[in-house]
Amino acid sequence: MTVTPLVRVQAEDFDAKAEAERLTGGRKDVGALVSFTGLCRDEAGTLEALELEHYPGMAEAELTRIAQDATARWPLTGLTVIHRYGKIPPGDNIVLVVAASSHRRAAFEAADFLMDYLKTKAPFWKKEHFAETGKTSWVEAKDGDDKDAARWT
Repeated sequence: MTVTPLVRVQAEDFDAKAEAERLTGGRKDVGALVSFTGLCRDEAGTLEALELEHYPGMAEAELTRIAQDATARWPLTGLTVIHRYGKIPPGDNIVLVVAASSHRRAAFEAADFLMDYLKTKAPFWKKEHFAETGKTSWVEAKDGDDKDAARWT
C-alpha cells in the first residue's frame, strides 16, 4: 500500500510534535518514526536571518514528487514534508521531514533520502542577512550536497 504524503510549503512555523502525532495517533502498525527538523543557524553570531524564496506551485510540486518517490521506494505508513519560506531568524524551524514505517530502516532511509533530495532538487533560494553590516548574500549550493544525493541513484 502506497501512502499519500503530506507536503506543505508555508511561511508559518510548524509543530514537529503535532506532525509526528498525526502520523502515529491511534495506529498500531507504526514501529518506527524518524524525524528531521532543520533549524536556522546563527553562523557564529553573524546572521540576523536566513531568507528563503521559492516559486509558488513549482516548489510544492517538486516536494510532492520527491515525497512520492520516497513512498514508492520504502514501505512507509506515513510521510510528512514541511518547508518554510520567508525571513527566518536563527533558532527557528526551516524544514521538517517525518517518516513512519513498520520498521526502522525504511523510516531512516526515507528521511535521509528526502533531506538529500530537498537540499539539491527543491526550488528554494537562500539569502543570508548579516547582523553587523546589514548586507545580504545568496547562499551557494555545496558540492557535498550533490554527492550525498548521488548515492540514491
